[in-house]
Amino acid sequence: NGLYYQPTCQNNTQKNGLNGHSNHSTNNLSNGPHPMQAIIDKIPLADLEDIGIRVEPINPNIKNIMITGGADFMSFILREKKIDTIFHLAAQTHVDNSFGDSFEFTKNNVMGTHVMLEAAKVHGIKRFIHVSTDEVYGEVAKTSVAPSNPYSATKAAAECLVQAYHKSFGLPIIITRSNNIYGPYQYPEKICSKFICNGSNSRKYLYAGDVADALDIILHKGQVGEIYNIGSNFEISNLELARTLIRKFGYKEEEHIEFVQDRAFNDRRYAVDYRKLR
Repeated sequence: NGLYYQPTCQNNTQKNGLNGHSNHSTNNLSNGPHPMQAIIDKIPLADLEDIGIRVEPINPNIKNIMITGGADFMSFILREKKIDTIFHLAAQTHVDNSFGDSFEFTKNNVMGTHVMLEAAKVHGIKRFIHVSTDEVYGEVAKTSVAPSNPYSATKAAAECLVQAYHKSFGLPIIITRSNNIYGPYQYPEKICSKFICNGSNSRKYLYAGDVADALDIILHKGQVGEIYNIGSNFEISNLELARTLIRKFGYKEEEHIEFVQDRAFNDRRYAVDYRKLR
């Protein structure tokens, strides 16, 4: 149901030699390698690139981070692992599926978030970072939240709960809204994986490692109560994306492009203002 991760705190500028990623440790260097080093050494270098690069200097008050969703969450983990920071990333995300099974989206995205917030309140979490989506804005040219499908509506509802816990109980929250994310191991229904393309719809894209960098910066330098858009200048139409991928694999465009009917209530494009994060 999630990932427990204990970041190491800064006491010198030791490097672990793996793709330039810092390996700060609270332990004295004479104590030997970090207990996670054996696991890290087995990760291919190509995958390490997707982790991102840690921002410096790191916040010394952040000791134990839990990255998780809300379904089937057992709050004893917060006590046992002495969690002080929560990244709430997991959610039902595929828009098309939300038209046919919208109750599951409400259960996981809204109820799941509520469960996490209540646990965070009870255990005095120092940072609750809620990862949302640019789709809560609806189509581009809107600056206010105006979701246009069941998925984005549940993400907007979850944001309202997060903000309410900040105002009502003083929970130290930060909200992020990001563009479409792509990278290795992505689910096959996503556009970069499935090559389903149509018309002139376009999206802005973020690489997974760049999102990790953004979340790290927000964790250590973000202001409590703020909302940060994680955006990109890289915008491409779905059709041109398909053509680009087909050319990269050395195939002929006309043999591999099929135009299909658009999904219901499809937003033509999304774009967010990310000057605050810059």
